[in-house]
Amino acid sequence: MKRTVLPFVLLLAAACGPRYGMRVPDKLVEKLPYESRIELLESENDLALAIDTVDEASNEVLRARDAIRRAKARESAAEEEENRAADTASREVAKLAIEEARARVTYLRAKQRLNVGLRDVEQLALRCAFARYELARLQSTRKAKVEGSEKLDVKKYEGQVSQCEAKVKEERAELAEDSAQEKTAREAWEVKKAALAKKTFDARASPYVENL
Repeated sequence: MKRTVLPFVLLLAAACGPRYGMRVPDKLVEKLPYESRIELLESENDLALAIDTVDEASNEVLRARDAIRRAKARESAAEEEENRAADTASREVAKLAIEEARARVTYLRAKQRLNVGLRDVEQLALRCAFARYELARLQSTRKAKVEGSEKLDVKKYEGQVSQCEAKVKEERAELAEDSAQEKTAREAWEVKKAALAKKTFDARASPYVENL
């Protein structure tokens, strides 16, 4: 396995505990011939991909958190601009900017709820990838007739994979409502953003509108 993945797998194994955390003893895998180790590469790559997916999902949560902070600052700035407006036109622009900023915050909060849910699902999916990897290790040791591998119950390893994957499917389905709310909030923000852009030079590149 790649050196960048192995330490993470060991940490994951320690953290998994009884939840999809059954492992094949390393001493059995160490006895595998080279050809059998090569057969494990696909499972190792799937595990590495799952790790990358969790990292990206976690980064998306952080990015959305920063975006919410900026949006709230823009809302405060727009409210101050409204108080300083010296004419009707300026006040109208400021009011539209406030509405756009508030709609942006609402959208970003909805997006963050979805982001957090997706991150949690990907973390569980990573456990499934770990379980599939351990099943592949067991199958390889059984195929190579490594002494001691016959004592491990393949059905139990297959069971933890199927149970984990069923749970991931269930949790992804539960995100449907969050996804719908995120879409509705984004559409509402797009309307406010378009209104502000139209009022300020009728341009998509309006200096008053910051695209995400």
